Amino acid sequence: MTTSTTYLGGVIATTADAVDTDPKNALAVFRGSAVAHDAVASTVTLGKYSVEVDEPPALGGENIAANPVEYYLASLLSCQVVTYRVWAEKLGITVEDISARAEGDLDVRGFFGFDEAVRPGFGEVRVVVTVTGPESADRYRELQDAVDAHCPVLDLTRNPTPIHTSLEIG
Repeated sequence: MTTSTTYLGGVIATTADAVDTDPKNALAVFRGSAVAHDAVASTVTLGKYSVEVDEPPALGGENIAANPVEYYLASLLSCQVVTYRVWAEKLGITVEDISARAEGDLDVRGFFGFDEAVRPGFGEVRVVVTVTGPESADRYRELQDAVDAHCPVLDLTRNPTPIHTSLEIG
């Protein structure tokens, strides 16, 4: 692999070398924990960071922080931006600026169990990414295809991920 002189190119090359040396280097574990407070709020710890989570009054909260589905949108948007940057580097596509926005439709009948036929999560999410730069529209569509194929948070949404829950009673 050719080592790029850019920062991301160096990260990509270093990671490729580490994974080539030992495939176990490709595996990463991310952890989080949450503690409930107030009516429906929680403090979530993610490594050395903490974020507050709440709900709007219509869902029992005080609206002191973003709610879980808003954090999902934040995760999706930030993952899209990172993945666009990495794949632009890998494909040699110049991106001068990038921004993204998303909105999702959620029917609260699923969350509250008012209608078991309605799913509790988003029924649809729409993401719009805006890139600027000197490349052709075809090159940016090539970049979008690569991002859509490799964005971890988009993958979590599009493909079922096994999740095992358990309850500890203390």
